[in-house]
Amino acid sequence: MLGTLINAGAVVAGSLLGLFIHRRLPRRLTRIAFQAIGLFTLFLGVSMALKTSNFLVMIVSLVAGAIGGEALDLDGLVKRFGEWLKRRLGSSHDTFSQGFVTAFLLYCMGSMTILGAIEEGLGGAPNLLLAKSVLDGFSSIALAASLGIGVLFSALPLLAYQGGLTLFAGSLESVLTHPVINEVTAVGGILLLGLGITILEIREVRVLNMLPALLIAGLLGALFL
Repeated sequence: MLGTLINAGAVVAGSLLGLFIHRRLPRRLTRIAFQAIGLFTLFLGVSMALKTSNFLVMIVSLVAGAIGGEALDLDGLVKRFGEWLKRRLGSSHDTFSQGFVTAFLLYCMGSMTILGAIEEGLGGAPNLLLAKSVLDGFSSIALAASLGIGVLFSALPLLAYQGGLTLFAGSLESVLTHPVINEVTAVGGILLLGLGITILEIREVRVLNMLPALLIAGLLGALFL
């Protein structure tokens, strides 16, 4: 778990620095930084989505996952949690929930998360997670500077998700082959595209309701690839 703890610590440290900058940035600079993050999210989503080797797995995962997530109203649950946390903290940031969700998705959708967690969980040095910590730390500075304190609290679901993968790495090793990881990463890329579209205010995409698609992509990949 050392790699995940360092990763979460880097997110917290970067977020604190970003919040310090946030209070000193004019609104117009915050807005342009927000748009830059949206464009980067689109780029990252495209690069990840191209890793798929089976478009049927991707489309079935996305459609089935979206239907399941909509039925569970995951988007509503997470946003209500974010608003509750915002009230408890007395935060005045309008983008608290958006920062929380955006940061979590950016930090947890990539293949480095899965491969790094497996590497450490199987007893290896957490080299991938340490490299990811550097990237996430710098990203959290920019995210917190434009989206506020919600970014800092994304460290909590990061700990739960990445830490869980690390703890169960032994039992997941035979299932999470490279083809399976590529399909999960590709579906995660599509979700990031939706997130980028939302950040740029082109159209609101209920990305959180599509999260079950990641699990379905992993299952279909393990069964058919």
